[in-house]
Amino acid sequence: MQKISLKDDLQQNTYPGRGIVLGKTPDGRKAAAAYFIMGRSENSRNRIFVTDGQGIRTQAYDPSKLTDPSLIIYAPVRVLGNKTIVTNGDQTDTIYAGMDRQLTFEQALRSREFEPDGPNFTPRISGILHIENGKFNYALSILKSSDGNPQSCHRYTFAYENPLAGEGHFIHTYMHDGDPLPSFEGEPKRVEIPDSLDALTALLWDNLNPDNKVSLFVRMIDLESGETETRIVNKHA
Repeated sequence: MQKISLKDDLQQNTYPGRGIVLGKTPDGRKAAAAYFIMGRSENSRNRIFVTDGQGIRTQAYDPSKLTDPSLIIYAPVRVLGNKTIVTNGDQTDTIYAGMDRQLTFEQALRSREFEPDGPNFTPRISGILHIENGKFNYALSILKSSDGNPQSCHRYTFAYENPLAGEGHFIHTYMHDGDPLPSFEGEPKRVEIPDSLDALTALLWDNLNPDNKVSLFVRMIDLESGETETRIVNKHA
């Protein structure tokens, strides 16, 4: 699979929805993880990311305008030992609880499927970073309806062992804007990872559609020391 430009891919897509990027920095010393959310409705746009322990959670920017919290208020990022879990919904907690009981990433997601928000039936996208003894691997998952038919759930897991320096993979919920919104198709996109936290933050935030972008989380983890650096950017500062 050919690497694509994250900048070009984001600039050409007004509404990829929610997205996860996982990978390794060019020097091979750090794991990188990013998650962004976008919104078209007032309810979806009325959100910010806030720190929650070692992870983050979504929160209403203006609580008086919050109408339905069911699919927009959740913990996108949680940390379980040497594992960092990143998802676009409350399946973060499902993965955390399952892996805490020694289930695999894929097994933990068996109890979940796409979101019940017909006619879109938004895919559940999930990622996990596992770091041990200076080495790491990661995986991405998508649970989606069968071309918009909620009678069938299609489950795909993509695992990346010993990822190469300077590259990563990008998955998002929707192919592009539409009504209904078309679910992501194919393998996660192979992308270049910049060499610093600030560079990755700017690459994502500056190229997401300015009308639809809402919040961004970016983290880099030193593979030897385990030290983390994190950036959170909210449109509602």
